[in-house]
Amino acid sequence: MTELFAVEVGRRVRRLRRLYGLSLSELAQRASIGKATLSGLETGTRNPTLETLYAISTQLNLPLTVLLADPDPAERPEEIHGTAVSATLLETFTDQEVTSELYRIRIRPGITQVSPPHQSGVTEHLTVFAGSARVGPATKPIVVPAGSHAHWPADIPHIYTTDNGVEVHASLTIRHRGPVPAVTFPPSVALGRQGAS
Repeated sequence: MTELFAVEVGRRVRRLRRLYGLSLSELAQRASIGKATLSGLETGTRNPTLETLYAISTQLNLPLTVLLADPDPAERPEEIHGTAVSATLLETFTDQEVTSELYRIRIRPGITQVSPPHQSGVTEHLTVFAGSARVGPATKPIVVPAGSHAHWPADIPHIYTTDNGVEVHASLTIRHRGPVPAVTFPPSVALGRQGAS
């Protein structure tokens, strides 16, 4: 992950926190993360993890994509890492009051990543290209071999792990009911764009 990407994500988190009228302590407590972690994330001195960003976006009732810098087709997309999952946002699109986030993901073997519930009504859809994944509801995971697809409600605790000790390569679509709220972020000087930071 590049330093500029971490700075941009931090700017977005800080702007949204202020927009929602939350102090640093309030958001950290609601998201069950340390105040120092949130402060470091906002200043761009701490690399954001998937777990931390999901915890924040869920408390703000927003899709994760709102916290991420917009994908630039001319640039190599940034990969964000979690305990077991590495994800790259490829595209976000809205169709008939459903907003979808499309990610390319890798699930590393030997580790289980637990994801807390997302917003109500959120579903996840996984297509596995290589390896075999064990994903979905934490109480009843689904095995998804290469060439297969599965989906599950993501507003309950869910997991990601490999099924056979081989790294999984897959696409993950996260679907949210309703459009993403319009949030305007000023252009970032750090990313070489004109405007206020």
